[in-house]
Amino acid sequence: MSIIIILIIIFGTGLSVAIFFVVKSVMAPKRVTTLADFVKQNKNAQAVRMAKQILAKEPRNSEAHYLLAKALEQDGKAELALMELKTVGNINDFKGYCKENEFRPNIARLYDQFNFPEEALKEYLLLIKMEPHNPDFYFNAGKLFEKRNKGAQAAQYYKKTIDMDPRNSEAHFNLGTLLYKGKRYNDAKIILAKAIKLRPDNYKAHFFLGRMHKETQNYTSAIQSFEQAQKDSEFKVKALIERGICYIAINNYDKGATELERAVKLTNEKPDDSTLFARYYLAMCHEKQRNIDKAIEQWEKIYAVKQSFKDVAEKLSQFQDLRENDSMKDFLTSSNQNFLDLCKKILEGMNLSISDQSLTKLGCQVIATEKSTGQWRNTKKMPILIHFYRITDNIDQPQVREFNEEIQTLKASRGIMITSFMFTRAAKEFTESRPIDFIDKTKLQEYLDQAVKK
Repeated sequence: MSIIIILIIIFGTGLSVAIFFVVKSVMAPKRVTTLADFVKQNKNAQAVRMAKQILAKEPRNSEAHYLLAKALEQDGKAELALMELKTVGNINDFKGYCKENEFRPNIARLYDQFNFPEEALKEYLLLIKMEPHNPDFYFNAGKLFEKRNKGAQAAQYYKKTIDMDPRNSEAHFNLGTLLYKGKRYNDAKIILAKAIKLRPDNYKAHFFLGRMHKETQNYTSAIQSFEQAQKDSEFKVKALIERGICYIAINNYDKGATELERAVKLTNEKPDDSTLFARYYLAMCHEKQRNIDKAIEQWEKIYAVKQSFKDVAEKLSQFQDLRENDSMKDFLTSSNQNFLDLCKKILEGMNLSISDQSLTKLGCQVIATEKSTGQWRNTKKMPILIHFYRITDNIDQPQVREFNEEIQTLKASRGIMITSFMFTRAAKEFTESRPIDFIDKTKLQEYLDQAVKK
C-alpha cells in the first residue's frame, strides 16, 4: 500500500472523528433545548423519555437531570424528582438550564416536603449566603429552626425577614406565636396585631390572641378573637372549643354547650383528640346545669374511645349511684322548688325546725333550730346554720373556713354542711375544734331514703 493511500486513510479517519464530535456538540444542546421545551409545555411523558435517552449516553449531564426532575415533579412524582436533584447536587455542574439559584430553592423545598429538615436548612443557609437580601430564604430557615425546637434562632430569622419585608404577615404571625409560647404576651400581642393589620384574613393570628386574652381572664375579648379564628378551617374546631371554655368560665353554660355541640358535630366525621376535649367540656356544661344524664352520655362516649382521658373514669364512677338511686338523682337534678322541699324533709328527719330557707349558687341555705319538747318548749333556741350542696366535687378547707365565718356572723350555735359528695382531709382537720358537723353523700343517702318514705 502506497504512502499516499495510508495518509488518505488516516486523514479520513481523523476527519470522521472530528465530524462526529462536531455533530455531537451541535446536536446535544439541541436535544436539551427540545427537552426544556417539553418541560415548559408540560409534556411530561415525552420529557421523561427524552431525558432518559440523553442520560443513557451522558449520565453526568446536569441539565438533563435537572429537567428530568422538573418533569417528574410536574407529573406528580415529587419523590423521584428529589432523587434526580440529589444527583444534580452531586455532579455540581451548574450551567445552561441548570442554574444554581433555581436548583437550590427547589431541592430545599422538596427536602422539607419529605421531612429532611437538616438537609433543607443547609440549603437555605447556603442560599442566604448566595442571596443575602432575599427575605424568603430567611423565613424558610426560621420555620426549619422552629421545627427543630430552636426558638431563639427561629425568632432571629423571622425578625430578619420582617426587617427586609415589613409587610410579611406570615413572618409576623410565626414570630408572634413564638413569643406567645415563651409567655411574652405583651410582645406577642403587638406582633400578632400587626400580622392581622397587614392581612385581615390572617384568622389564625386571632386564635393566639384569644388564647392570651383567655389566660389573662379577659374572656369577653377572648370570645371575640375566637369568633374570628373560626374562619380558618384549621383552627375552627379549636376556636369553638375555646369559646365554649370561655363561656364556662363566666358561668354561661347554655352558650358554652352550644359552641361545644358545634365542635362535636364538626369532628364526628374524623374523630380525634379535639372530639374528646369538646365532649369533655360539653359534659361539664351539662353537669353544671345538673343535666346529669346528658353529662354521663358524653363521659361514656369519651370512655369508649380513651379510658384514661382526664378524670372521665372517676366521673363515671362517682355517678354510678345515680343510675341505681333515684333519690340522689332527684337531689342533684330536681327543680329548685322540689329541691327546697326535699331539703325540708331531710331537716324534719333531723328533728330541726326551719326559720329561713333560700337558694344559693351551689344549693340552699337554711337557718333552723332544734325542735323543743316538754318543759323546754318555750326556751329560746340558738340558730343553726345549714348549707346544702348539690355538687360533684369535694368540699375543701377554704369553703369550710368561709362557712365558719358565716356561723360567727350569725352567732349561730353550730353549723351543718350537707353535700352530695365528700369532704377533703384538710376540711375535716379544720373542724376538729369547731362546732361544724359534716354530712357526706353516704350519710345524706340515709336521710334521703327516710325522706322518700314519708
